[in-house]
Amino acid sequence: MNKAATIVNKTANEVAPRHMCQARVAELDRLLEREPDAIEARYERAGLLRELGAFQEAKRDYLELLRCKPDDFGVLNDFGTLALDAGYGSAARSLFEEAVRRHPDNPMGRVNLGNLLLLMEEYDLARPHFEAALRADPGHIHAHRGLGNLLADMGDADGARRHRDLGFRSDFLTALPYRGAGTPVRVLLLISAMGGNTPTASLLDDSVFATIVLVVDYYDRKIPLPPHDIVFNGIGDADICSDSLAAAAAIVARTTRPVINDPRAVARTGRLGNVERLRRIPNLIVPRMVKVARRRLAGQTAAQTVAAQGLEFPLLVRAPGFHTGRHFARAATAEALAAVAETFPGDEVWLIEQLDARDGEGSFRKLRAMIVNRKLYPLHLAISRDWKVHYYTADMAQSADNRIKEMPFLQDMASAVGARGMAVLRHIADTLELDYGGIDFAVNAQGDILFFEANATMVMVPLAADEKWDYRRQAFDNVFAAIRTMLVRRARGAEALLSTISGPAGNTAWS
Repeated sequence: MNKAATIVNKTANEVAPRHMCQARVAELDRLLEREPDAIEARYERAGLLRELGAFQEAKRDYLELLRCKPDDFGVLNDFGTLALDAGYGSAARSLFEEAVRRHPDNPMGRVNLGNLLLLMEEYDLARPHFEAALRADPGHIHAHRGLGNLLADMGDADGARRHRDLGFRSDFLTALPYRGAGTPVRVLLLISAMGGNTPTASLLDDSVFATIVLVVDYYDRKIPLPPHDIVFNGIGDADICSDSLAAAAAIVARTTRPVINDPRAVARTGRLGNVERLRRIPNLIVPRMVKVARRRLAGQTAAQTVAAQGLEFPLLVRAPGFHTGRHFARAATAEALAAVAETFPGDEVWLIEQLDARDGEGSFRKLRAMIVNRKLYPLHLAISRDWKVHYYTADMAQSADNRIKEMPFLQDMASAVGARGMAVLRHIADTLELDYGGIDFAVNAQGDILFFEANATMVMVPLAADEKWDYRRQAFDNVFAAIRTMLVRRARGAEALLSTISGPAGNTAWS
């Protein structure tokens, strides 16, 4: 998630290196062969298997534990964490709800359920759980952080700031577990309490990297930076994080180590800034875009505001700082625009010209290319009958035909996009100056690129185990391998260390 909130696991701080976990699992296997009813041993093994990413094996243990101890908080909570990590949100919700039902005074269960409901945008259901957690434990930092995120999404900036202060002011550094066997690459990860962060959980492999998270908004500059080999600036949304990026730039100035995604480069990637500086690229079509006060879209003033900006209906309207289709709508009339704007949080909205991204069959297409170390990698082609194209809400999981249409882009992006389009994408990547980021776009019949957005917040969610996604795995593996290679190479500067990284180093990159 891109917010500074997390699911809290009962055994999250009890993690040994991977080889030690594997050795302990082997010991527990032998013990359980002799004593199948050894509940504590099975619970320990389930947790270790979860940490090792062995979903099916851990699932079997948790199901057996639930049969024996259906009211155990640790089992319900940790099983919920396993399900959520594996992409089974509905199952995680059921388990967290059961944990709360059976243990209503446990703040950890309340926070986990609240954060999951927040991710699902069920604010009215999420808020009571954060508040209940704070009644049980007024100093619970994760409850304050979650409630701060919720209030920010609802447009209560003062309330969000108050709870974020309580959640971060005295706890702005967090060391994440390292599970590798060798010497780790030490990563100092900079994030913003405001949200707008690059989702890095799947990028920073904890068997290679030892990550320390620093919340820049609350960093006490009298405290030395923790030891690190490389800095990863994870603050990605320039439109809502300008103060955080300025703070990150000041922190970066204190280190001599390499920096991924210089905060000054990220600060130039706001939506309007991108549109203005990319507009000059040949064969790139960018939409007209303006930011207006939300109050100017109330009632009869909506039509006047649109006309004054030289825009026409239908147009798109978006709240700054939100991604994956949240607070993003299409308005065909002034009345529809006024009604939509009334439901948005914040004081300002974007008005955006809608580009025609339909293919020859009338479906809307959105392609995503990732940028790693200034090279381009195909990630996905989403196809939908709806104008708002987001991969997991598009017609991909349900349509084998659409998945077949996606394959050529993943296998040979240069041929799928064409020489003209590839030149445009390279120009965009060079202009952005990001070490890690992504470009969302479409290609029209003439081979021009239709630009949607480009920034450092693009999500890389590991693929589910379903075999229908097997054709996408190589593209994902290429990006993950390229990220690991870039980080290790820059941090250590030694070619020999790359032998510790599994997988090809991005052999389908397009420079």
